[in-house]
Amino acid sequence: MFRKILIANRGEIALRILRACRDLRIPAVVAYSDVDRHSLAVRLADEAVCIGPAAAARSYNNIPAVVSAALVTGCDAVHPGYGFLAENAYLAEVCQQVGITFIGPRPDVIEKMGNKAEARAVMRAAGVPLLPGTEGVIATLGQAREFARQIGYPVVVKAVAGGGGRGMRVAMNDAELTRGLPMAQAEAEAAFGNGDVYMERFLQRPRHVEVQVLGDNHGNVISLGERDCSLQRRHQKVVEEALAPALPKKVRDNLLKVAVRGARAAGYSSAGTLEFLLDTDGRYYFMEMNTRIQVEHPVTEEVTRIDLVGWQIRIAAGERLSSNDDQFKPFGHSIECRITAEDAMTGFTPSVGTVDLYVAPGGPGVRMDSHLFSGYTIPPNYDSLLGKIITWGRDRDEAIVRMERALRETVITGIAHTIPFHRELIGDDRFKRGEVHTGFIPEFIERVGPRLRDAHEEEETRPRSPARRQPA
Repeated sequence: MFRKILIANRGEIALRILRACRDLRIPAVVAYSDVDRHSLAVRLADEAVCIGPAAAARSYNNIPAVVSAALVTGCDAVHPGYGFLAENAYLAEVCQQVGITFIGPRPDVIEKMGNKAEARAVMRAAGVPLLPGTEGVIATLGQAREFARQIGYPVVVKAVAGGGGRGMRVAMNDAELTRGLPMAQAEAEAAFGNGDVYMERFLQRPRHVEVQVLGDNHGNVISLGERDCSLQRRHQKVVEEALAPALPKKVRDNLLKVAVRGARAAGYSSAGTLEFLLDTDGRYYFMEMNTRIQVEHPVTEEVTRIDLVGWQIRIAAGERLSSNDDQFKPFGHSIECRITAEDAMTGFTPSVGTVDLYVAPGGPGVRMDSHLFSGYTIPPNYDSLLGKIITWGRDRDEAIVRMERALRETVITGIAHTIPFHRELIGDDRFKRGEVHTGFIPEFIERVGPRLRDAHEEEETRPRSPARRQPA
């Protein structure tokens, strides 16, 4: 096992990795930017080291600073979490060169799966179903129009190095393609330093279902079930579930087998996720592979009762997976709500400031993964995730009831956040019936706007600071 691990991340995922290290009795060092020096992960770490100023390019995305921090503190492994450098093949390669273990897949696998066009080629060769799409990049508008006419509109232009909806444009006709192609290329270049794009058929109102896999360094690959991530806003996931509701057993069984076959074809090790789109007829198509731990990994942990981050560490240290899949068989149902510092009533504008009062939910079947504490000041430099409320139940109904309870119990004052929005979303009849798809949330907002305003006003009436005892 490792001597010491550097956690090269921040927020709730840094705290999550720290806890996995503690369970494995491995000392951990948290690398932080100067604006995060008072964060909970830094306060709880065995050691902490500043790697630069607030700007991510000079701290969390600074490979020399991260590697130097690991070497100076005597770490023999680096865990990148998610975001920042988590899918950076160059960091994995540099770690390899200086004798530090990168807790994740090999550099060549990260690079191959990070390029969407190359990933499609690997999956095509492995017999994984794909949406009709270009085999390489689209360089000119003429090529794009010709391909769109071959497969028919609508089509979607995607960045080969993309993610999170950046570098993506949907076109319903030639005119929209003419406008969208250069916009996607420019956005991809700005976001990823690579303006290459490809095209594929666009499915309207599909479900977004992903499969969690684990692979070791001895050629073993297993699946840990699927998650439904269809509830999204601007391609950002809002609510996730394990297992996917109303998924026929035959479709589920085939999907899991295909995902394992695809991961094995990629030579995958560590925790990874293959993402698929499902059409209304139950056909599924590979979309992309994430070569890291996912934000939504807790719902899989809840239904399998295993520590995915712990397994990332154990696999990186050389441990072999068991060939007995029964020990990882999912049981029950789990739901996760991503709580962000955004105001749903003003177009989800970010909110910064100091958390006056934070009270986490509890009770049977409730888990809260968060880095918040009362008095914590949220920096404006990073993403808006405040935490994740996760519930587990023997079935989906029980998981929903527990989520409704947990959302009512959670108190965050001093900043705007999305708990009122989530209360309405989880209580929605269509959500409860499992009628989810990727266009659900925009339709939901349009349908229940007045109720959202009422929920927002109710939240505004909560006290903004801890109650004080009145003098006798």
